[in-house]
Amino acid sequence: MFCIHFTPRDLMQTRIVTAPDPLWEITLSSHLLARRNEDPLLLGWHRAASQSLRAGTALRGRADLFLGVNWSHGDFPDFLTPGPREGGVDDGLDAIGGTCPRQLRRDVAMVAADRGTLPAAAQALGAGQATALRELTTGMRDYFEAVVQPQWNWVTASFAADHASRCRAVAAGGLAALLNSLHPSMSFEDGVLRIADYPRDRHLHLGGRGLVLVPSFFKRNTRPITMIDDALPPVLVYQVDRGAGLLAVRHQEALSALVGRTRAAILELCAEGGSTSSIAARLNQSPSTASEHLAVLRQAGLVYSERRRNSVEHRLAPLGMALLEGRPGQPEQ
Repeated sequence: MFCIHFTPRDLMQTRIVTAPDPLWEITLSSHLLARRNEDPLLLGWHRAASQSLRAGTALRGRADLFLGVNWSHGDFPDFLTPGPREGGVDDGLDAIGGTCPRQLRRDVAMVAADRGTLPAAAQALGAGQATALRELTTGMRDYFEAVVQPQWNWVTASFAADHASRCRAVAAGGLAALLNSLHPSMSFEDGVLRIADYPRDRHLHLGGRGLVLVPSFFKRNTRPITMIDDALPPVLVYQVDRGAGLLAVRHQEALSALVGRTRAAILELCAEGGSTSSIAARLNQSPSTASEHLAVLRQAGLVYSERRRNSVEHRLAPLGMALLEGRPGQPEQ
């Protein structure tokens, strides 16, 4: 049993991230590829990605260090997922590149103890050598571009569908309803979130830090997971409904034929509302690029924007909502 203990302050600080985390998707997707496919929806992706990572392929060579230290059948290094990042994959890989030597040494030693053998470069990584860190992050970027990024529209659509579902749970029953809806193994009562069938008994006391919920597209359909080191910012990662995301992608493809893929995705995100930076992060684009697309949609009367303190928030205008939902426009009187 894994028990997460909340104080009243923790309940106030608990939140869901506003965009998919590329580093969790990179890390957990490789765990799926290390096993037989479990999800019929992922059959095509699993087959194609597995072929691109076969021994002797160029991608396998570049990603070998990442795949070697990212142990898929037990504990895997915390430094591969340094916390939700607002700047997308580049921001996350920069954070990995700045991992302190002590954490590298500890995490690599942990994987070596479980796995027994590691790539030769892992020893240099455990020693904190800059060349090994560059090899790791370069391999992770190449892996992301080849394996994860082609599915990113599906990832973001699934994330948006999950986010809407969790917001409805909060509206209907508060935080307890949200936490109880994440996975059948979980139950929340009297300030304690219990996760059954955990490999070992464990207690995590949040101590006022709150809990960050991280929905993941490539998470296996098993109990939610968290960081190994209790001193790190507490997160809980759970799987989203890929089927709901696929339906959203089908709708988005029809809309994309009309306004373009990126602007269609932005319209979807504006239905929930968000800042320029959060929309850019969820699309894995720069804020300037997202801002240019938002300006075009705003000029067309599809979205409206409001400045709030240090950010600009964007929402659907009535015309944008009608377009998104496929409703015909009203004839002029």
